Amino acid sequence: MSSLLCLGRHTVTNLLSTSGSQFQDWSAAYRLFSASRFDVPQLFAGLRAAATQCLPDSAPLCISVDDSLLPKTGTKTPGVAWRRDPQGPPFQTNLIRAQRVLQFSAMLPLPDSSAMRGVPINYLHTPTPPKLKKDASDEQKKQHKELSDKLNLSKQALQQMETMRADFGSRPVILLSDARFTTRTFLTGLSAKDILIGRIRKDAKLFYPPSQQPARGRRRSYGERCPTPEQIRQDASVPWQSVALRAAGADHQCKIKVVDRVLWQPAGTQRLLRLIIIAPLAYRPRKGARLLYRDPAFLICTDLTVEVQRVVQYYFWRWDIEVNFREEKSLLGVGHPQVRNPQSCDAAPCFQVAAYSLLLLAAIRSRYADILPRPKWQTHAPSERTSTQRLLQNLRFEVWGRGLGLNNFPGFCSGSTSTQKPEKFAPALASAVLYV
Repeated sequence: MSSLLCLGRHTVTNLLSTSGSQFQDWSAAYRLFSASRFDVPQLFAGLRAAATQCLPDSAPLCISVDDSLLPKTGTKTPGVAWRRDPQGPPFQTNLIRAQRVLQFSAMLPLPDSSAMRGVPINYLHTPTPPKLKKDASDEQKKQHKELSDKLNLSKQALQQMETMRADFGSRPVILLSDARFTTRTFLTGLSAKDILIGRIRKDAKLFYPPSQQPARGRRRSYGERCPTPEQIRQDASVPWQSVALRAAGADHQCKIKVVDRVLWQPAGTQRLLRLIIIAPLAYRPRKGARLLYRDPAFLICTDLTVEVQRVVQYYFWRWDIEVNFREEKSLLGVGHPQVRNPQSCDAAPCFQVAAYSLLLLAAIRSRYADILPRPKWQTHAPSERTSTQRLLQNLRFEVWGRGLGLNNFPGFCSGSTSTQKPEKFAPALASAVLYV
C-alpha cells in the first residue's frame, strides 16, 4: 500500500515513512528484497489469473511486450550499464546509465466501455554481461559470448512467454510488439498457437511463396521477390482500404494496404504472413495549425484468418504499454529504490509494478468510480477510463480520509471562496494532500 501512497521519491526509507515505520528497525524491509522473502514468479502468476478472469471465456488475450530503461546514477549497482537514451534527439545518439527491464502487459476491457487498459502481468530485470577487459583470455571471451547469447532479450522474452503460456490454458494469445521483438529468434521460437502482430522495417526483404517447384534439384523455399513495404505504400496500383477503429476515446478511419501470403526470411518458410501498411496519420499540434503527418507503420501478422480491421485495432492497443512505463516511472517511482544487492535489484522493481497492477485490476473488477469531486479546471466530461492519478487520489481519500477529518465519504469538504489574491488564499489541508 505504501508503494501507492508515497508522495515523495519511492525509496525504501520513504516507503517506510509513508507506512509510519520511520522509528522502527528498517533492516527487515531491505531483507524483504535481498533475502527473497517473496516469490516474484508466483506473485505475477496470481496477477495473470486475475487478469484472465476479466475476459470472456472465448475472447483472445492481447499481450503487449516491450523493454524499457530505469535510469541509475550509481556505478556499482548490478545490471547498470551505458545504454542508448530513447528520449534523445534523432540527430544525436545520447547515452545514459540505466538498468534494462522487460514487461508484458495484458490489454483488458473496461466495464461498460469500449476502452482498454494495459495491466502488467510480468516484469523482469534483464541485464547484459559487463564489458570484458582488453587483456581478457580466450576462455573468458568464450564464456562472455555464451553468457551474452543466454541473456539475449528476445530469448528471455521467449522464455517468459513459454512460462506464462500454462496460465492461459487454451485461450488464444495475441502478442503485440514493436520492431524490437520482431526478430528471427522470437518468430522461429514462438509457439504455433500464438499470433504475433509486430512492426518491420520499410525496406524489409519479402518474398512470395514459390508458384512451382523444379523437376530436378533442391526444392525452392521462396518464390519471386516481393516489393518492399515502402514500395507497396507508394504503388498507386495497390488500392487503399479504410477501416474503422477506436482510439483515445474517439472513432477514427484509418487507411491501409494489405498484402496476404508473403514470406520473410527471419520468420522462416513455414509462416505465411500478412503485410499491413498503415498510411501516415494527420494531426494538428494545436487548433488552427496546419496539418502534420506522422510516419507510416508497416505491420506483419502471423495468422491470415484474423480480420484485418481487428489486427489494426489490436496494434493500436499496444500503445498502452508505453503508458504503463510512463506511469510506473513518474507516479510509482519504479527504479527509485537505492539498493545494490543483486536480488534486491531484481525484486524491488517487480514489487512496485505488482502493486501498480493490483491497483489497475481492482479498478477494473470493482467498476471503480470517482468519489472525489473533479478540480475546477476539469469542466469537460470525464474520459472513458479513470486515469491512474485519479485512482491514486481516490485511494488516498479512502485510506487517509478519516484521519484528515473527512467523515462524510460520499461528499467532500466545501470549496473555499474563489479569489485571485495570494494573501487571501485559504487552502484546505485535505485538498492539498489528496489532490497532490
